[in-house]
Amino acid sequence: MQNHLFTTMRSLKLIEGCKGTQVYALNTSAPPPPPPPPASGGGAGGGGGVGEKLLQHLQDHLRVNSIRSKTSRTYPPSNQTNAVVSPDSLLPYGLPVADLLEPQIDPSLKFVDLIEKLAEIYRRIENCSEFEKSEAYLEQCAIFRGLSDPKLFRRSLRSARQHAVNVHTKVVLASWLRYERREDELIGTTAMDCCGRNLECPKATLVPGYDPESVYDHCVCSGAAASRSEINDDDVAPECSTSEEDYDMSFCIGDDEVRCVRYKIASLSRPFKAMLYGGFREMKRSTINFTQNGISVQGMRAAEVFSRIKKVDVFPPNVVLELLSLANRFCCDELKSACDSHLARLVTDLDDAVLLIEYGLEEAAYLLVAACLQVFLRELPSSMHNPNVVKIFCSGEGRERLACVGHASFTLYLFLSQIAMEDDMKSNTTVMVLECLVESAVENWQKQLAYHQLGAVMLERKEYKDAQRWFDSAVEAGHVYSLVGVARSKYKRGHRYSAYKIMNSLISDCSATGWMHQERSLYCSGKEKLLDIDIATDLDPTLTFPYKFRAVSLVEESQFVAAVAELNKVMGFKVSPDCLEMRAWISIAMEDYEGALKDIRALLTLEPNFLMFNKKIHGDHMVELLRPLVQQWNQADCWMQLYDRWSSVDDIGSLAVVHHMLANDPGKSLLRFRQSLLLLRLNCQKAAMRSLRLARNHSKSEHERLVYEGWILYDTGHREEALAKAEESISIQRSFEAYFLKAYALADSTLDPESSKYVIQLLEEALRCPSDGLRKGQALNNLGSVYVDCDKLDLAADCYTNALNIKHTRAHQGLARVYHLKNQRKAAYDEMTKLIEKAQNNASAFEKRSEYCDREMAQRDLSMATQLDPLRTYPYRYRAAVLMDDHKETEAIEELSRAIAFKPDLQLLHLRAAFFDSMREPADAIRDCEAALSLDPSHTDTIELYHKAREPHS
Repeated sequence: MQNHLFTTMRSLKLIEGCKGTQVYALNTSAPPPPPPPPASGGGAGGGGGVGEKLLQHLQDHLRVNSIRSKTSRTYPPSNQTNAVVSPDSLLPYGLPVADLLEPQIDPSLKFVDLIEKLAEIYRRIENCSEFEKSEAYLEQCAIFRGLSDPKLFRRSLRSARQHAVNVHTKVVLASWLRYERREDELIGTTAMDCCGRNLECPKATLVPGYDPESVYDHCVCSGAAASRSEINDDDVAPECSTSEEDYDMSFCIGDDEVRCVRYKIASLSRPFKAMLYGGFREMKRSTINFTQNGISVQGMRAAEVFSRIKKVDVFPPNVVLELLSLANRFCCDELKSACDSHLARLVTDLDDAVLLIEYGLEEAAYLLVAACLQVFLRELPSSMHNPNVVKIFCSGEGRERLACVGHASFTLYLFLSQIAMEDDMKSNTTVMVLECLVESAVENWQKQLAYHQLGAVMLERKEYKDAQRWFDSAVEAGHVYSLVGVARSKYKRGHRYSAYKIMNSLISDCSATGWMHQERSLYCSGKEKLLDIDIATDLDPTLTFPYKFRAVSLVEESQFVAAVAELNKVMGFKVSPDCLEMRAWISIAMEDYEGALKDIRALLTLEPNFLMFNKKIHGDHMVELLRPLVQQWNQADCWMQLYDRWSSVDDIGSLAVVHHMLANDPGKSLLRFRQSLLLLRLNCQKAAMRSLRLARNHSKSEHERLVYEGWILYDTGHREEALAKAEESISIQRSFEAYFLKAYALADSTLDPESSKYVIQLLEEALRCPSDGLRKGQALNNLGSVYVDCDKLDLAADCYTNALNIKHTRAHQGLARVYHLKNQRKAAYDEMTKLIEKAQNNASAFEKRSEYCDREMAQRDLSMATQLDPLRTYPYRYRAAVLMDDHKETEAIEELSRAIAFKPDLQLLHLRAAFFDSMREPADAIRDCEAALSLDPSHTDTIELYHKAREPHS
């Protein structure tokens, strides 16, 4: 801040504790089951006697370092080269016990009939007034938070910000959008940096008024400072515009006299006008004693200047604060507004904000408080470790003071609750934030969410009575899923049968869902438990708990290979840290140390601070214990391994190799970028964005940094800004990645012939620049795709062939497409067969091959695709279309509904709506159209179908 006179204050930074995402119940009394003989191809360093030294090292670690801070950890390299250990020494606490496993309760809103809820929120958005749209979009955000696609949440959040009516809402939502990109983790950036658009601009958010059309315009941050300095230079002149003859009165403050123009002072407010012209004794006096009114001589002179020039920019901040107090005392609205706006512009860092918010709250300065809040929110999550900030947000007095100036809203505390729960779900700060969220809740959906989240936190804190009370409140507000929390709380308090009855009644009363049967399985045993577990998977194959339960049950029967195969089923389409951890444990029991090390390295890529063994030992330490037991690789070996795994579409194996390479060279931005690409393939977007941020932070040059910043912007929906970053990078230095980013961003739209020609030029430029085969294979594959779209099949075939020559296995799919377009169907089928044989993750290959064979063979391939990855929607749509062709309407609807139940997909909903429309069931068609448009409001085909379905049938 320029020329500020504020006292700085250092914020207290509390040490953050380690977090893990899964807690397993371990069998602490019984030893682990005896391992079977190692399978062929298992890890190196097979079992022998117990390694006493290694076991003692592990136990010492568990005793001394059970809680570790979230800092980077380094361990001395092991001197053992031919260590001989048994699984007992690596699994001192044994393996999880099946009957003690529990799924986590989702703290988000969850619905028995999600499609109806999506349709309902679409109708609300469409039918509400312009000034109510922001709140409606916020509700949609809360619904989308419980879905797997973060892009839906971010899109609704942008819409909520676009339609924000007041400054407070603009500040909160703009800060939330920035947090979603986690720019606080980017080295060299500050909280008040602007992305270039009004949508998130910290200055634009402080401008009052409703203007949804301008939020995507470029902001004027760069010009604002210059224009302000020009104004400041001009502002001094008007002080001399009043001659001595014009002064007709004075205010005495102590021994000093401030000469004023009576009518100008009177113009400041009605109280001043009444005092100077309203018949009071001051009216007849030329000198008025103002000593007892709490304003200094300097402050009164500033008030006199303001009465003439109507600006406060020329005064230092301490004087403006005095003027703000004077304005409040004498109801000078214009003066207060000027002081409020000026002080708001001065808030640039956390220390200033902590100090100035006290003045803002005391003087009810709306914009000043908004500016301070903006700094707090843009500094999240670190600012929540400042006790002064926590006091303002969470204490009863602080919330009441914020409410008095219009800055305590449900939107604010919903944002803060997300931050607090991500940081530490069990902390007292999280509880306080959620209690404020409850107090701020007005609408029914707000109460449902606030009560349910507080119940989930209390359950994590093992305060089961309070958890049950909050879950009960959520149920009373209409949130049926909170019955799961009620049942779990009762179960934890020893009322197992009562919990069973709750879930049994819910299943009887509602259309059964996977999560209902999953929860009921906790409260029964034997065949009934297994039946519920299997039904849960049939209804919702994306639930990971049933796979883990079956895997641990198989381990208890010493069926280790079958247990790994069970986990592989879900990890083929949904990779999660808890499943990787469990498979690693089982691999250790099998003495497959290479497999265990691979999974732990992949796990640490997803969750760098993951704690294993019931949160007793850090994953990094397990890596150090396992490393001596496997074949050692140098960096050249790692590159060869990465090529092999990349070409075989082994994404988890590739992640493990990259993690190994980064252990030797943690500052390698190129590897971080490769890591982010693999994580995006696995649909781990949060971890992918973290890797991109690390790539950007470790960049050695400006042009490289700009590319990674461009990818961060592109992946968070800022396409034009990403293109600008690519162009800026190219202007500094031509590089493969800059050209590739520009081509990729431009191709992300319907390309006309001219645009396609330009994208081809960009990709050709990229291929002329130095890069490794992994990325050049991707560029050749993309270039082939553009050539196909331009009907240049021979050129496309050359690109795909060249990509295959450098082991880009996915190019088989593009080459098959070329053969198909040339009416060489058999060659296309054979090409996809090659991909199926090479790729470890080959569900998409089975799906694509189905296009190049007859109906019966296609059905087999699509059944295999669904078995490998039930989240792929094309097989359901194909089977449903076949059933409709056979006039089996009911079966076709059931086929689509089966997938929609666990994956509310735009294409599935559109097709089902079309089927309902053809069956003359307009109500169902309209509902599905509305749900689909909630997912994508601009989907042209669905919009047309929606209008058609709403027309009265003859």
